[in-house]
Amino acid sequence: MVQSVKTDSTDEKALLKGLALNDHKSVETIYKLFYNMVQTLIINNNGSADDARDIFQETVIVLYEKAKTGTFELNCQLKTYVYSVSRRLWLKKLQQQQKYLPNVNGLEETVPVEEEIEVHGQRNAEFQMMEKALLHLGEPCRSLIEAFYLQKKSMTDIAGHFGYTNADNAKNQKYKCLMRLRKLFFAEFKNNNV
Repeated sequence: MVQSVKTDSTDEKALLKGLALNDHKSVETIYKLFYNMVQTLIINNNGSADDARDIFQETVIVLYEKAKTGTFELNCQLKTYVYSVSRRLWLKKLQQQQKYLPNVNGLEETVPVEEEIEVHGQRNAEFQMMEKALLHLGEPCRSLIEAFYLQKKSMTDIAGHFGYTNADNAKNQKYKCLMRLRKLFFAEFKNNNV
């Protein structure tokens, strides 16, 4: 049985704004309001609790990406949108596993979210290609790129850590590394799209 939770559009807009800002309370509220609904959908349609967690996590990522744009207009209840995204993600996963069931049980009221799912899938593929390119980049470039972009270290800190004489030299090296990474990424991109 799906729990009915009433939220008004003002609450939903605040939740989306909070999600876009990585507000912990907003994320927690979205989980509390909608996780059980998604879990019920997945479990009632050949899924497990682990599948439900994965699908819900991906749904929240899709919602986060949309909210982050600042131009996302919700034209239905947030509950309906979350359900629709989860349902599409689950159907896509079932198709990939050759377990597709055309009439998935659950709420009948859904909204078209194919475009969001497609964008999410494309972004995931690009992240995987970037990860491959990073793995082929080699040292010290990989560590330098990770220190700057993932660990958010300053160029001064990087210069000290990697033994460059100053931040400008570290910045020049970072630029050279980025150009190598870019070349590797687009070679990987080309290989995956041919």
